Amino acid sequence: MQLDTLLALFLFAFTTSITPGPNNMMLFASGVNFGFARTIPHMLGIGVGFFVLLLAVGLGLGALLHSVPLVYTTLKFAGGGYLVWIAWKIGTSRSLGEGKASARPMTFLQAAAFQWVNPKAWVMAVSAMATYTSGDSYLLSVLAVGLVFALVNVPSVSTWAGFGSALRQWLSEPSRLKWFNITMALLLVSSNFYVLLGG
Repeated sequence: MQLDTLLALFLFAFTTSITPGPNNMMLFASGVNFGFARTIPHMLGIGVGFFVLLLAVGLGLGALLHSVPLVYTTLKFAGGGYLVWIAWKIGTSRSLGEGKASARPMTFLQAAAFQWVNPKAWVMAVSAMATYTSGDSYLLSVLAVGLVFALVNVPSVSTWAGFGSALRQWLSEPSRLKWFNITMALLLVSSNFYVLLGG
């Protein structure tokens, strides 16, 4: 891969990983509600799950979904339904999760599995593979795209958990936390509005 293409890929990976979307909204809310350390498995799950999704798309799953649009549409709306459920859980939460047995952050496996129904993740994966892979050395370019995202993704998404964790003290006041969680729930649902209806 040429240097200018590699730099463009790093920029694409960074901007798509750090901009608002379902993963980042959930990490922000998790940072507030559970703290940074308890959100680490969620962050790592996003990184690993997206890496596996990227490789799968690059190795043929993207072509399959393109040829069978019903499968892609089903995944897209299943992901939308799951996002609404997660948004409901966040929006109705009224206290910080520290020390509560019933409250826990998303696990590594849940976060990894979520990438497969996350419409933004699919758009990112298909776009990256269509734009930055090369027919001459296709397999190597698929691996290069995956590795660039692996290097960029977790540090990018962790900033959202860090911001949330930094606001934890201020949001420990119940009325502030209530409105924060409601706002995050609305942002989570709206983060995929365009993708679900227009993508």
